[in-house]
Amino acid sequence: MPLNTEKLFITLLLFLPLGAGATTVNRCQDQSGSVTFTTLSCPSGQATTPQGINPASGMSVAPPPPASKVDTPQDRKSREVVVVGQRDDGCGNILSAEQRRKAIINQQTPTGMTKRDVESLLGRPDKIISRNAEVRYVYDEKKGRSRQVSFDEHGCVKGKR
Repeated sequence: MPLNTEKLFITLLLFLPLGAGATTVNRCQDQSGSVTFTTLSCPSGQATTPQGINPASGMSVAPPPPASKVDTPQDRKSREVVVVGQRDDGCGNILSAEQRRKAIINQQTPTGMTKRDVESLLGRPDKIISRNAEVRYVYDEKKGRSRQVSFDEHGCVKGKR
């Protein structure tokens, strides 16, 4: 029985490892010792160390370079922590993501929710009332009842008075 080379070739391709999809992230360190990671090039005057990252596994291919000096507890206390990529909702981040999810599940509109969150929860309002810098969304519910949500000048839900 002749061997079908096309089927054999396809079968062998299935057993070959796929490309890891790795990307390079640059580790930038300035003179004060602050470290940042970027997919772009580092600013001039900063030490650059390329780090190979495999997004599928989250593992770093190249280990970070050894520290040039030994960190003391005083050095650790004086360093400023910089949070990169934190979500700014425009309402002072009063609600955490967990609190926001819980409020949406419970059909609540606590202080600090945005107009977008309220519209996602309750839909488009039946009536919008604007007075000075305050905006109120009015939702007509069953049996003649209505629900009102008040927003401040920044578009954030105001607290109860």
